[in-house]
Amino acid sequence: MERMQDVRLFIRVVDLGSFSRAAAELGIGQPAATKQIAHMERRLGARLLHRSTHGVSPTEIGLLYYDKCRLIAHHAEEAQSVAALLQSQVQGGLRVSTSVGFGRRVLAPRLMQFMRINPQLQVDLAVDDRYVDLVEQGTDVAIRMGRLADSTLGARYLGVNPWLAAAAPEYLEARGTPEHPRELAAHEALVYSSVQGDARWHFSGPGHQAAVVPVRGRLRSNSLSTLLEAACEGMGVAILPWYVAHAEVRKGRLLALLPQWSLPSQEIHAVYPSPNMVPAKVTRFVDWLQGKFGERWWTQS
Repeated sequence: MERMQDVRLFIRVVDLGSFSRAAAELGIGQPAATKQIAHMERRLGARLLHRSTHGVSPTEIGLLYYDKCRLIAHHAEEAQSVAALLQSQVQGGLRVSTSVGFGRRVLAPRLMQFMRINPQLQVDLAVDDRYVDLVEQGTDVAIRMGRLADSTLGARYLGVNPWLAAAAPEYLEARGTPEHPRELAAHEALVYSSVQGDARWHFSGPGHQAAVVPVRGRLRSNSLSTLLEAACEGMGVAILPWYVAHAEVRKGRLLALLPQWSLPSQEIHAVYPSPNMVPAKVTRFVDWLQGKFGERWWTQS
């Protein structure tokens, strides 16, 4: 980089025939400009400029060197233009990470839509319910649920991920339909072992009421798909994200319980390794995703 600054300075000195004018144009002092050119001449072992009271002009060697410097500067500017162009376009590879259930049910179809809009983009979607180190895994953007722990990451809020309590009609016929969260303590719970307080379910109700219910059951899993299927088979009550349960609720295989009460919602964020110098492909993708998680977005999944 320092050599390129010398090259640019030498070109402008020759073009303008003046140390002072070249120095002023490049925002450096004349003594510094004179010193840089003298250093170039010592490094090359050749005089590049004739100096006189009327100005400066290139020597024979200096003229040849000037032509090469112009070529180098042109290629450098061309390389910068290419880099800027690539930075401004949605193309190349985009590595995306998210959880298994959200990736399969929600993000994958949306990614395919984005790829149709941007045919020069190649996507690598990695799904994993474990925490992923974005830098270590070379991830461009991750979609995460819940509170963000790492403040050094770049992040954009996308929306909320609401949950519900649900059970199959045949289960409710046999065990009764709970009318208050505390009644769930007597039911067979299908426990999701990753979030939502594990075996303590937290509800908010009318008039700022709160209920924390300890639950128990024979099946617990970190797989939302497993708990969904178990609930549909009448094995108990599950708490699930609406995007997981919506299709089965619509079909009547599951019934949403306790309509006056709500479970904690999770915030959805797009996160990327740094808030600075974010590639265009990431910015455009996140901008596009922000329009996909509005009111009742899960009904589109």
